[in-house]
Amino acid sequence: MNLLGKDLFDVDSFEVEDFETIFETAKKFKSAGFTKKWSALKGKTVCTLFFESSTRTRISFEIAAKRLGADIVNFTASTSSLNKGESFKDTVKTLDAMGIDLYVIRHSEPGSPMMLKKYTDAIVINAGDGIRAHPTQAILDAFTMWEKFGKIKGLKVVIVGDILHSRVAKSNAKLLNMMGAEVIFAGPNTLIPAQAERYGIKVSYDVKKAVKNADIVMGLRMQLERQSNGFFSSLDEYNEFYGITPKLMELAKRDSIFMHPGPMNRGVEVIEAVSDSESSKVEEQVTNGVFTRMAILYHMLGGLSE
Repeated sequence: MNLLGKDLFDVDSFEVEDFETIFETAKKFKSAGFTKKWSALKGKTVCTLFFESSTRTRISFEIAAKRLGADIVNFTASTSSLNKGESFKDTVKTLDAMGIDLYVIRHSEPGSPMMLKKYTDAIVINAGDGIRAHPTQAILDAFTMWEKFGKIKGLKVVIVGDILHSRVAKSNAKLLNMMGAEVIFAGPNTLIPAQAERYGIKVSYDVKKAVKNADIVMGLRMQLERQSNGFFSSLDEYNEFYGITPKLMELAKRDSIFMHPGPMNRGVEVIEAVSDSESSKVEEQVTNGVFTRMAILYHMLGGLSE
């Protein structure tokens, strides 16, 4: 396994054994806790290029880079020369000239990380490109499952909600399928991509049937900012038919867990009795986001052992 210098455009950029190594490294970092400082990436510079809003992803990458001793540069499009008419290409070339080793990019346009790679020799990590992919979220989600169950293979994972507009759902399904889990997309037919079953993903429009005997139930928010058409009549109606409740979770296995990539719309895709329950791993996912991204940066930038 050698991820040094590789780019991460989606989960299929890596092999299954790569993820297993990342999990073990993340476990090591997590066991050391938040107070431990490392110098494994001293002298490396990471630049976050975020053209969309973010809390969890951006901040966890910043913390991850700093914990490993790297320098972090935050690029904000609204205050850059892009507002003066500078092209994306020239912006990247300018940043490259300052010695950037790795870019973390989030953009509303699918394929943006690949476009960035055309203009740089630095390493590129996709932190979400439109509705296409969000590989590091999928990796931290899979790590959270692996940490709880000790495996991925054989787990039944039901992803409920706005799958059509969710880059998280697509990357999660791809990675979990690679690692041997059973993945089911559940929700209204207007919010499930028509091609889902072509990729080995099961589809159910009956959430109760889908959740039965599930190990993991993952909720997704309604991405209203990406929706131009009415995919359902109201949020109240969606909650009534597809909202995740304690009664619904009772259909899953006794040791099942609830997950959500965030941000959550409480009272829409999930109610607080589930999201704040003991079976909820939502906060654990956020914590694991730091340690899995530390592991990813460590291996992609060739971190020094300590």
